[in-house]
Amino acid sequence: MNAIAVNNIFKTYGTKKEIITALNDISFDVKQGELFGIIGPDGAGKTSLFRILTTLLLAESGTATVDEYDIVKDYKQIRNRVGYMPGKFSLYQDLSVEENLEFFATIFGTSIEENYDLIKEIYVQIEPFKKRRAGKLSGGMKQKLALCCALIHKPSVLFLDEPTTGVDAVSRKEFWDMLKNLKKQGITILVSTPYMDEAALCDRVALIQSGKIMSIDTPENIVAAFKGQLWAVRSADMYRLLKDLKNYSNTKSCNSFGEFHHLLLKNNDTSEKEILDYLHEHQHKDVELKKTQPNIEDCFMQLMSNN
Repeated sequence: MNAIAVNNIFKTYGTKKEIITALNDISFDVKQGELFGIIGPDGAGKTSLFRILTTLLLAESGTATVDEYDIVKDYKQIRNRVGYMPGKFSLYQDLSVEENLEFFATIFGTSIEENYDLIKEIYVQIEPFKKRRAGKLSGGMKQKLALCCALIHKPSVLFLDEPTTGVDAVSRKEFWDMLKNLKKQGITILVSTPYMDEAALCDRVALIQSGKIMSIDTPENIVAAFKGQLWAVRSADMYRLLKDLKNYSNTKSCNSFGEFHHLLLKNNDTSEKEILDYLHEHQHKDVELKKTQPNIEDCFMQLMSNN
């Protein structure tokens, strides 16, 4: 059984003079107990999709179910069965950690004690600060509190909209470790993120851009579908190197990735010597060139250029 089924969802904003399409014929499904990622940049339509699936927003057309309940007809049942953590911290800043958690437990007719086992691993990290106001917490602590509040009523499906945006690298890793443990408890998790590296931590992902899904598969299969040989290049002058590589007649695409530029050529049979000769002609020094494997971001960029 699918925990989430989305069929041809379409959503726009604006007036007749200026209509912006947020979601354009979106369809996908999420299996029970799956950790599914919606991966895309800001403005891709991730938040609109989450608000529709959590019954906070109506689509113009299309259908969707969560735990086999219709998002329009059965919105009350869905709201009792899902946990939702929006991208922006939305808990009560003037209430303490403990008061926020008790408030959300009460709304769903439960208590912290009744479902403590579900949040224990997360809550013990913020319990020493349970009397502190939520507005005074660090970004990582706010994140953990928001997750506890989303889980306190024992949801079957958890929606996390860009949960790691704005937190440090250590907190990001801790958060994904927590998600893996929640998955072991049978909770279905739908998470959105603009961070391409987090795609590799999901069972399956949907790559989304401008309201359209470009690909749905496991991270491994998406990477395996990359077309062409990718080169990693760097030199003493990285800015000029990027400019010269983009002007190279054989270049299909070139993008910066950390210490290297990732270069994809039109002719896959191009030798290392041909590339180096071109760079030496343009007087680049300390050149390092090597073949490299694509990552999810490389795949995303290739799919974007093909659409």
